Amino acid sequence: MLSTLEKAENNTGNELGHVLEKKFECWQDIFSFSSNALTHFSFGNTGNNHGHADIHPAMPRWSMLASEVEELEKEIVVRMEAPGMEMADFKISIEKDMLTLSGEKHSQREMRDSTYHLMERAYGSFQRNILLPREVDASIAKVFYRGGVLNIRLPKLVHDKCSVK
Repeated sequence: MLSTLEKAENNTGNELGHVLEKKFECWQDIFSFSSNALTHFSFGNTGNNHGHADIHPAMPRWSMLASEVEELEKEIVVRMEAPGMEMADFKISIEKDMLTLSGEKHSQREMRDSTYHLMERAYGSFQRNILLPREVDASIAKVFYRGGVLNIRLPKLVHDKCSVK
């Protein structure tokens, strides 16, 4: 028969194991969700680093560019959050079912003597590849940038089902 102290130890161990299991599941979900959106930013890829590396040695090199790919009847719609950029900062290319988004996010900091106490925003050049669910007709894609979100509307390629091979 277990003593009261042994029962309490068993219950505490079980509760701690349950808490750790839930924390592990939470981190797995976060990693799974963010692994594709987590994007590397680098300095100097475009030959113009705007002094980022010298001014901000602790600047993050990774940041989230959260995206979504929506399939409609006749098109694929891709949206990517990229606040603080302009349409001219993006380069978009498509090859078969792979969409490549690249660009450069410029620092919005005015040069002045100051100290950062928190820096979570990344700046520099980036490239993000997004696998599309279908091949699209890139020649008639529509692209616009509004409210910090890049929107790309890609008509699906229509394959002739009646063609003879």
